[in-house]
Amino acid sequence: MIDTTYDYDIIVIGAGHAGTEAAAAAARMGARTVLLTTNLDTVGQMSCNPAIGGVAKGQIVREVDALGGLMGLAIDACGIQFRMLNCRKGPAMHSPRAQADKRGYQAFIKHLIERQPGLDLRQETVEDLLTETVAGRTRVVGVRVRGDAVYRARSVILTTGTFLQAVMHTGTATTAGGRAGEGTTGGISGALARLGFEIDRFKTGTPARLSARGIDFASLEAQPGDADPQPFSFLTDRIEREQLPCHITYTNDAVHEVIRKNLHRAPMYSGQINTRGPRYCPSIEDKVVRFADKDQHQIFLEPEGRQTEEVYVNGVSTSLPRDVQDEIFRNIRGCERALIMRYGYAVEYDFCPPTQLWPSLESKSVEGLFFAGQINGTTGYEEAAGQGLIAGANAALKLRGDEPFVPGRDEAYIGVLLDDLVTRGTDEPYRMFTSRAEYRLLLRQDNADRRLTACGFELGLVDADRHRRLTDKLAAMERARSWLVETRVDQVRGDVYLRRPEVDWQVMVGHEPKLAEIDAAAAQQVVYDIKYAGYVDRQQEEIDRHRRLADKRIPAEFDYAAIRPLRSEAKQKLAKIRPLTLDQAQRISGITPADITLVMAHLVGGRATSGSAGGGGSGATNVGQRESSAATVSTTSPADTNVIADEPRE
Repeated sequence: MIDTTYDYDIIVIGAGHAGTEAAAAAARMGARTVLLTTNLDTVGQMSCNPAIGGVAKGQIVREVDALGGLMGLAIDACGIQFRMLNCRKGPAMHSPRAQADKRGYQAFIKHLIERQPGLDLRQETVEDLLTETVAGRTRVVGVRVRGDAVYRARSVILTTGTFLQAVMHTGTATTAGGRAGEGTTGGISGALARLGFEIDRFKTGTPARLSARGIDFASLEAQPGDADPQPFSFLTDRIEREQLPCHITYTNDAVHEVIRKNLHRAPMYSGQINTRGPRYCPSIEDKVVRFADKDQHQIFLEPEGRQTEEVYVNGVSTSLPRDVQDEIFRNIRGCERALIMRYGYAVEYDFCPPTQLWPSLESKSVEGLFFAGQINGTTGYEEAAGQGLIAGANAALKLRGDEPFVPGRDEAYIGVLLDDLVTRGTDEPYRMFTSRAEYRLLLRQDNADRRLTACGFELGLVDADRHRRLTDKLAAMERARSWLVETRVDQVRGDVYLRRPEVDWQVMVGHEPKLAEIDAAAAQQVVYDIKYAGYVDRQQEEIDRHRRLADKRIPAEFDYAAIRPLRSEAKQKLAKIRPLTLDQAQRISGITPADITLVMAHLVGGRATSGSAGGGGSGATNVGQRESSAATVSTTSPADTNVIADEPRE
């Protein structure tokens, strides 16, 4: 009998943005890894909008890059337009965004995966998860693929995107599949249900794509890229190629009337779809209903690449029937004669509520099984990439017997994402905003390397070249600070003079010419550090207060039922989430300060049940607990502290 069993350390299922980052991260850390996908031609594919980054999403991409990830390098190599959003606001709000050549991006990611040492890429359809139970503890041991071959490993990472039991909707027409032209998978959903996981349904959508040949661009407002485009990757020095413009148009009363007349044919309003979609990326029919007082909605026409005439219509996500979509575009300025190359549609798919996971993204109930990306109820390439990198790193750390890597909320947007998901869960597809990060004064897009790269180097995620770039930057910053202290301007020390609102770096260079030797990126961060030191100091005091609670560890098997005065609702929620610290416990919805006081008293009184968190739980290590040569943090303007919401680009 032919042996069709393959042995690896880690198996990653799904080769989208979460899966590619997970597999590459695990392999960089020395784990023998295999990445399984149903179609090798769609590795790293941008299923929806042809862009990377945006408000808060851009910060995540820079953090992924600071930890050695792929996304920043790929968009720098394949971007066709770069813009820094929110430049009129404080630096903590600055968010990079870039249009991508979709096919070029997908090919670039695939090539990085193919070249990654220790990583095998294989086309397989996974039909079942293999587990074993020893001493009452269930752990994953591998997967079975179509054709009955078996892959065995100590850890499995699920990054299945929108393909679990997926159904696509265009009007009344439904098709099984998680993306146009592709199918769905049912075996994994069945395996998760058999293992006792809670499974829910979400929906997402995509707009039509138009042919540029029929668009009257002359009648539209052009939106060019930045004159000095800023790269995403800390390894990219400059972006020097030609950029392509996007164009802006608007819906109007005629478009809205077409939609209102056909709402009964829209799956979201006919009852055909009952699941929840992303609040911050609503369909055009949802916009017309929810914002009935608005007479127009903005639309961005975004080129999908340099070698294609296909244009993505950002702002008109829809699942209305094809004939209605035709009529909508006949009434949009500049698009009246445009041919629809692909019609918009909605997708319903299974996901697993993420409160079933530890912060390391390992399952609480099945040891060695990790989840990342849209299976956790998130939306967006960037959120998926951040989760994938963390899941891949923690699967590799588990092999070593080391504590998991979990950035804190004060250390990374990725840390905010992880904590929000596993502590609060999500009742709609989750997307990141700067307003979700209470410590965003520290979490700028430009200082992600200072926050994370040294830790990534220690873990094995980051190579020596990237780490050397960081140390060179830190050395340049230290030289700049020393020169500023030595400089006198109007009998005032240079660093003190720089605090004045009207004084910038070029003014200081005029007083001390050798400051011109400092690299622009290093100089910018010195300016931010000095100008906003007071604000960051106050934020650091708040962080220190929270860390005192974070230091109060809660054993994974803590018996909340034994705290007799504790409310029943609190007992149920705490037992479900199983927070690892008092700080995490206080962020659970419905948990009151009185509940925390009771739990703390029980912990201090020594009446808690002993035991480790298991599954990468209570021992989770965050960036701040690791020695780092990049420990210096920087801040942003006080105006950012008033931000409570963001306007998404897409």
